[in-house]
Amino acid sequence: MKAFSIAGVQMRVNASYSNVEAMKLKLDILMHLYPWVDMVVFSELCAHGPLTMHAQEVPGAFEQEMCAAAAKHGVWLLPGSVFERRDGLIFNTASVIDPQGSVVTRYRKMYPFYPYEVGVTPGTEFCVFDVPEVGRFGVSICYDMWFPETTRTLAVMGAEVILHPTLTGTIDRDIELSIVRASAAINQCYFFDVNGLDTGGSGRSIVCGPDGRVIYEAQNHEEFFPIELDMERVRRSRELGVLRLGQPLKSFRDNPVTFDIYRPGAHLPYLEGLGALIKPSRVKELGELHLRDEARGALEAGLGPIETAYRPPHEEPGT
Repeated sequence: MKAFSIAGVQMRVNASYSNVEAMKLKLDILMHLYPWVDMVVFSELCAHGPLTMHAQEVPGAFEQEMCAAAAKHGVWLLPGSVFERRDGLIFNTASVIDPQGSVVTRYRKMYPFYPYEVGVTPGTEFCVFDVPEVGRFGVSICYDMWFPETTRTLAVMGAEVILHPTLTGTIDRDIELSIVRASAAINQCYFFDVNGLDTGGSGRSIVCGPDGRVIYEAQNHEEFFPIELDMERVRRSRELGVLRLGQPLKSFRDNPVTFDIYRPGAHLPYLEGLGALIKPSRVKELGELHLRDEARGALEAGLGPIETAYRPPHEEPGT
């Protein structure tokens, strides 16, 4: 089996001007330092930042420049993603480019970060591609991994490595690191998560192996992290189990359970009762809103009003 190496590029991203020239310079430096690298992955929305006002046509100028850069160095390249303007809609789109400079596939993010990534349309197609004599790779973007069905589908399609450009600068980064570890273990695959810096994220990119163990975790500064993968680890894990224990993919295959919640048209009263997908308001307002919903439900059920059961946290009985 041919050895295969992937390098992540964790770099500063500016939202006010193009980062394309900086990406090309980073790639030049990386390949000078590590000429043995076979694939390079940048972070989500690295090229033009997180503003939809910079949406562009795909294929277009950026993709052409990245194709030329991949051919120049003879590497597989996933240059993060860009906001793509297509048929009057905006998608968050990643291109996969081969060492000859040809686009082999594109992936459109399935789960935009609603209600914050407003105006972005979800993609509907999963993305896997083969690297000859190496293995099968899958692509997902940032918030996609919060929905385990996405990574599981890629694994069932044969993906042995998940490439995951990310833009996370929020306080839930610790949670995401745990999701990467869990996703790698339960799908018995490599998981390569590349975050940006500044308006492109808070760093702490992470690479995990098929047993969920951390191979490398970056800090919050610019860096390259080239990792040589042992694809046989994936195959042995899937054959013999995670740490020679659980075999989740085989168990998923063999278990007779039908998940009715995924049935088209399924009635899901609990989920339907959670309310609209909106930005949270102040805690007190949310509490009052929750109270009104409870009171309305109690009255409809014939239980009587429950307003007296609620007091804001700063109020004591009798005040």
